[in-house]
Amino acid sequence: VTRARERRKFTMATIAGVTGKQYLHGSKSYSEASYQYATSSHGTDHGMSPGLIIQPSNKNDIVIALKYAKANKLAVAIRTGGHQYSGASSTSAPNIQLDLGKTFQGPDDRHIFDIDGKSFVRTSVSWSLGDFNAYLTKNKLFVPHGQCTEVHIGGHVQTGGYGQLGRSFGLFSDHVTSLEIIDHEGNLKEITKTTDPELFFALLGGSPGNLGVVTHFTIQVHRDSDYQGSRGLKALFWYKPSTLKRLLDILVEMSDNPDFPRNYDLCVSVLSSSFPLLDLWPGIDAKMERDHPEIYGKDGLPFWPRTIIVYAQWVPFSSSDVCDMSWFDRLSSHCIFSPGVEEKPMSELTGEWIFRNRREFEHPYVKRTYSTNSTTLAEDGWVDWVVGRIDSIVKPEKNRCWLSAQLQCFGGKNSKFTTNAGNGTAFSWRDSTLVATLDCFHDNEHKTLAEDWEK
Repeated sequence: VTRARERRKFTMATIAGVTGKQYLHGSKSYSEASYQYATSSHGTDHGMSPGLIIQPSNKNDIVIALKYAKANKLAVAIRTGGHQYSGASSTSAPNIQLDLGKTFQGPDDRHIFDIDGKSFVRTSVSWSLGDFNAYLTKNKLFVPHGQCTEVHIGGHVQTGGYGQLGRSFGLFSDHVTSLEIIDHEGNLKEITKTTDPELFFALLGGSPGNLGVVTHFTIQVHRDSDYQGSRGLKALFWYKPSTLKRLLDILVEMSDNPDFPRNYDLCVSVLSSSFPLLDLWPGIDAKMERDHPEIYGKDGLPFWPRTIIVYAQWVPFSSSDVCDMSWFDRLSSHCIFSPGVEEKPMSELTGEWIFRNRREFEHPYVKRTYSTNSTTLAEDGWVDWVVGRIDSIVKPEKNRCWLSAQLQCFGGKNSKFTTNAGNGTAFSWRDSTLVATLDCFHDNEHKTLAEDWEK
């Protein structure tokens, strides 16, 4: 109570010696600087109005800010891309937010090197996932990562980096070999699993920003040349419960089978109407206008109906691996649009899975992720149950809720997501067989409906 009273009396000011931009609460441009993904949903209830926002120019700015915060008993929140769903990369006044979104984007903040026949990238936290993916693709390299282009890799690397390559290659964070941090006393340190296993463990899965400011990290990456013949499929379907059931039956075949080969990854996504599909398929517009003119208004702009999207991938790990093309055929059957199964370098395929917009829908949201380690989903009737649950929120035309759902297989004894358990990171639920991320967006009057549906 005493400390809370002291903080209420504290008058925030800009910090002397900091060369980067500083924004005081209520100042010009503060609103723009403080906005992030969670503002729409947690701008007030989670305290997302820092007393001071600092956009450091360099490491010395960070050191000065941390020492100032410690001397004045202020908390510090760390932001790189501002995509944290619950607003944890922000804070309330009089506390400080350090926004590293543009701090480390110089020529020395990203480079590739090889050691003992393996490739690595030392990178800063300030690049967006889209930028980082493009950089790797240009150099014919890849690493597993998530789907959202505007996520920055500082938060991404500390929260796992769950994505399409989960079974075949594991998590983004599974590939980290070292992290460079500035601790609460302003000391610069490099943390590895060998030099400081406890802090390495905590930084990779223990909640970003709580144990120091990560500025750079080194990550082992994969070469396209080692996985020649990789294939991917992205297919679009109009939403129907029967179609969703058929596709989830295939997904459950994978998750229920502990021996399913590591080579395959599959994600089924369900999207309510008005989702910006052009951000997933930049080249889809002309074909859809020709084949489905009914979705285009008088102004020529499309209104996308409810859809299902399949993301499927196969990658060879040895010269004896053979792709089961019938698996792809089953998945793409009766789709309304797909380029077909494309044989591409893995670095290019990873770019195919990226969502190129800042957010799914321009509304507040309730987000949940559910996982299971069951291998009896088929016999338990789970597919029928989950199709019914999804249909209850997607089907009504006027419920003012919009769904973005992803259901993905992660498990099996051959899965790298599973076998990477015990690798020095803190990420739990490694025995998960299937994971469902259900993001229910809503208008201001239907939050309770969204919350009740997610229960």
